Amino acid sequence: MAALVDYPAVLFIVLIVILIAAVICGEAVSKRFAELPDDEREDFKVVQTATLTLLALIIGFSLSMAVGRYDQRKNLEEAEANANAVGTQYARADLADPAVGAAMKKALVRYLHLRLDDYRTRDPGELARIGRDTAAVESELWRLATQVARDQPTPIGATVVTGMNDVLNSQDYAEAARINRIPVGAWSLMFVIAMLGCGVQGYGARGRLRRSLLLVILPATVSLSLALIADIDSPRGGLIHVQPQDLSRLLRALER
Repeated sequence: MAALVDYPAVLFIVLIVILIAAVICGEAVSKRFAELPDDEREDFKVVQTATLTLLALIIGFSLSMAVGRYDQRKNLEEAEANANAVGTQYARADLADPAVGAAMKKALVRYLHLRLDDYRTRDPGELARIGRDTAAVESELWRLATQVARDQPTPIGATVVTGMNDVLNSQDYAEAARINRIPVGAWSLMFVIAMLGCGVQGYGARGRLRRSLLLVILPATVSLSLALIADIDSPRGGLIHVQPQDLSRLLRALER
């Protein structure tokens, strides 16, 4: 289950098959082993409603968690480009010696290209290469910042060093937000309750409803909901991603 959440389309297919099977199993239990008496149907409806309500609440809560994490990743991408990060530090490079400032600006542009590639790439091998190159550029940027501090042991040098620290921290914050995902326990709970809900739906079916397409609606709805949550929660899988619009806009502005 933990591996599937990074592949929402696959998760949808797997879930709809399993949940339809749960409906069929519930129907088979009712038909062959313990058919639901009519005088107990009202009590059964209470259990069925409670189960499906609990499932809806957990799905809604998980969707809220996923959207909150998506918004956090989006806000950190904006902060990385603008607020006290790359864009500000590029301007502060003018406070350094012209040669050091030019080298710092050039390194910041390379750093921006790598950050954009990191947002857009899904290939693990390419991501590993980007990570190595980013670490090398960050080391160069910090070396240049400390050189400014040694050459200018004044508040100006401290400002450049502080700004560079913000640049490096902003990348760590963005990466930490990507790791912050919906817990596996929440996924497991949703999966178990979804199976129970679909099993109860099949168990309570009777007459023509047993062969009706209505029994597919609940598995399809639940599968689609969980796949959507997985898509929003996955920073690299699926279709919904944080687009590095602010980083792209900043890079275009710096390369003019």
